[in-house]
Amino acid sequence: MKRFYYIVIIILTLNIFAQAQNTNQNAPRVSRGGDRNRAQTENTQQGLPGLSVRAQNMNERLTQEIGNARWMRIITRELDLTKDKNAALYYPVRELNGMKNLFTSLFQLASEGKIKMYKYQMDYESFEEDNLLSFKELLETFDIYHEEIPAGGGQPARYSITASDIPSQEVKSLFVKEAWYFDQNNSIYDVKIQAICPIAYVITDMGDQYQPMFWVKYEDIRPYVKNNYVMTSNINNAKTFTIDDFFRRQMYDGEIIMTENMMNLSMMELYPDPDTLKIEQQRIEDQLIAFNDSLWMKPDTTVVLSKKEKAAAKKTTRSSKSEGVSADSKSVKKESAPKQQKQPKAKSEKAAKSAPTRSIRR
Repeated sequence: MKRFYYIVIIILTLNIFAQAQNTNQNAPRVSRGGDRNRAQTENTQQGLPGLSVRAQNMNERLTQEIGNARWMRIITRELDLTKDKNAALYYPVRELNGMKNLFTSLFQLASEGKIKMYKYQMDYESFEEDNLLSFKELLETFDIYHEEIPAGGGQPARYSITASDIPSQEVKSLFVKEAWYFDQNNSIYDVKIQAICPIAYVITDMGDQYQPMFWVKYEDIRPYVKNNYVMTSNINNAKTFTIDDFFRRQMYDGEIIMTENMMNLSMMELYPDPDTLKIEQQRIEDQLIAFNDSLWMKPDTTVVLSKKEKAAAKKTTRSSKSEGVSADSKSVKKESAPKQQKQPKAKSEKAAKSAPTRSIRR
């Protein structure tokens, strides 16, 4: 019997010792950078290096899921960054007082390996891993002056580029790929910015020729540009909007150059005539607005007008009555005023009013 008790005590002691070891392992520890480096490594594997867990969660919440959309239309616009409405994305051309334009931000993010660039293709956009564009290829393709700094230990080489060599001044246009969608489950009609592509204007013997540089997913750059404030007005110089606000609020202005179709043809290929192209672009804009208007039930205009007319009639009758009463009261006052002046006040009345009265109660 005693032997049984001893065995039970030994088992309980071992369990307590094991629990204590697990508690020590799960307890918080003071780190000298190991956990931070591990977190950065995990962020790099997820494709968003240098971001905290909170920033990643915020980016996931802002991501619009359009897989369940019952209606969708993919549109590509071309933005002229030199126009007033799009100037917030182009100026300042060189970084000034902490302000930098969109392309400078993208170039710096690409140089640090924080975003993925995809090669531009004429016929379609591919965001697969085999279509990735390295930063070195970008520098060599567009003849951007740089100095390569080799790194040891199997690490990739680094590149030194001065601010004046960044071709932000040549990037005067931008492709923006939009997805207009209607989510029936949530009753949402909205626009999702899918990707953007900067376009560089290169001076050649044939003149200025524009050359698309690369595609980037907007969800990849949003966490980095949501704190990049820009000036959006020449009258109000307060920087109240960020680049993310500029895109999400659709504060830009651009012409439709392509809509996703089964033939995979651009608007220029479908409508070579410039006048016909303008008409078709406006027709597509009207279709997007008309689809939004057709989703929601609106009240009958005749009923609304009849209610407004009745309310207006009641207001007119009330105002006329009040005006008549005020006019009568004014006339009465004018007539009674001279009568009161002609009748003298008797002194006996004053004496009667001033005489004290005896109370009945004793």
